[in-house]
Amino acid sequence: MKLLFATHNAHKLAEARALLGDRFTLLTPHDCGVDEEPPETQPTLEGNALQKARYLHRRTGLDCFADDTGLEVEALGGAPGVHSARYATDGHDFEANNRLLLRNLEGQSNRRARFRTVVALILGGEEHLFEGCVEGCIAERPAGDAGFGYDPLFRPEGSDRTFAQMSADEKNALSHRGRAMRRLAEYLHGAGK
Repeated sequence: MKLLFATHNAHKLAEARALLGDRFTLLTPHDCGVDEEPPETQPTLEGNALQKARYLHRRTGLDCFADDTGLEVEALGGAPGVHSARYATDGHDFEANNRLLLRNLEGQSNRRARFRTVVALILGGEEHLFEGCVEGCIAERPAGDAGFGYDPLFRPEGSDRTFAQMSADEKNALSHRGRAMRRLAEYLHGAGK
């Protein structure tokens, strides 16, 4: 089955392919002639995921899914949250985002955080939402060189390693996106897709 995944991020695409398996051929917007970024102007992760999926569905007519992820840091009132990808700059500058996060947490003893992903699926014209969440904390300094985004700083509950210190399989077993994508996969397999 062909599904359009609303991402230009190679890391997210690889994670999704690993989690959904061989039954699905994942297409990117670029594969379908859509090279601009879908809009993300909603105040919630759910709203952004649906906005991106609807945009691509209207442009291509294909069944599709989109995700939005936020890092919610307790001591920062849930920030950066829906603004996680553009926390420090207008672009996806992961290093600048990590530096700003560490600067904003200077002197804070409470480093509790959670990663939350919402996946919006449009299948046969119907909309569905799937959520995944993982609790953890923000490390004092970056560690590891795998993954992307806040992975060098986020240490999931029960682990002494950050996501960036884990293999892709280890991270997918624990991660917010992995949990949301598994819920998506379970739905698709249950729907006979």
